[in-house]
Amino acid sequence: MTTLLAERTERWSRALNLLCIRLDNMGDVLMCTPALRALKNVSHAPRGARTRRLTLLASPSGAAVARHIPEVDGVVAYQAPWMKASAAHSPSIDRDLVQKLACAQFDGAVIFTCHSQSPLPAALLCSLAGIPLALAHCRENPYALLSDWIAECEPQRGVRHETQRQLDLVAEIGAWTLDTRLSFRVETCDRASLREKLFRLDLIDAQGSPTAPRPYLVLHPGATAASRRYPPDRFASVARALVRGLGVPILVTGDVSEKTLVERIVAGAGPGALNVAGMLTLGELAALIDDALLLLSNNTGPVHIAAALGTPVVDLYALTNPQHTPWQVAHRVLNRDVPCRDCYKSVCPRGTGACLDVAPDEVVAAAFALASERATRFTSTSHSLYT
Repeated sequence: MTTLLAERTERWSRALNLLCIRLDNMGDVLMCTPALRALKNVSHAPRGARTRRLTLLASPSGAAVARHIPEVDGVVAYQAPWMKASAAHSPSIDRDLVQKLACAQFDGAVIFTCHSQSPLPAALLCSLAGIPLALAHCRENPYALLSDWIAECEPQRGVRHETQRQLDLVAEIGAWTLDTRLSFRVETCDRASLREKLFRLDLIDAQGSPTAPRPYLVLHPGATAASRRYPPDRFASVARALVRGLGVPILVTGDVSEKTLVERIVAGAGPGALNVAGMLTLGELAALIDDALLLLSNNTGPVHIAAALGTPVVDLYALTNPQHTPWQVAHRVLNRDVPCRDCYKSVCPRGTGACLDVAPDEVVAAAFALASERATRFTSTSHSLYT
């Protein structure tokens, strides 16, 4: 261990009440969960203390997933005005947040960002709240705003997977874990309420009997960025072929705002495609994905839920950025290489969506391959949806 790392490790080992900051979307929070797991255990804590308390400061969508992350002990929701898609708000909200953070008496803050984000606004909040230690990647010299500055090396020296990036960050203060899987806990109450809804869709019998389960696929066609959405008509063609070829239903998911999109896909797919947009809570969606043959999706939050739960993923992965592919789960990533890859744009700057010009037949073939590997799970009476 180098002298610098040893010194950092010693200072941070005494920090047992940590604020962990990730201010963008749900999937970004989930990709931080292995790093959160690494932070939980303290190998050199004083007076025999071995566990840290972690509070997550996240956007409303990121905060919504907190109850499903065992490593998180508390959560504070905050719509940071410097993040993409955020609106300006009253300064009183920021003052109230600083006061709330100050009252919590955090020993340190770990600021998780992707390489295109600056940690300095969040670091300033931490400084105003009197948090003595702060760790982050940063491109420019933060001076006194960060006690531990890890110089930003991306994308000039290559781009890491987002999960690996955050594991590398906390390793700088001596935090590590052998278990680097994403974390998501499905609650028993979510399984129970999902069973009731699936019974109404005729996917299980009244008792949820393990003797007559009906395997299914999940299709999630939405994404926050237009540049990451596979064309709905092609999704419909894929769904129609999979229902016909596998003989199982496809449940098409989405939030309330995506109902029109889902209706269009279900109408084009025909019998066997079921619209559950706006019907499920986040926990129920996770339970649904957990027990599916596979998830077919754009690059968006449910992909990372599936990765955490071990459900195979066919990911229509637009080449807007490289670091968010499914982590440690069976998957097929489908796209077309293009000269304008890694544009980091929410709307295709060329208006073509060429990196998602993937033929439906190719998507169907990938889904068949993964579904055949997964199908043996549904012969077991331990299948969690039915017990």
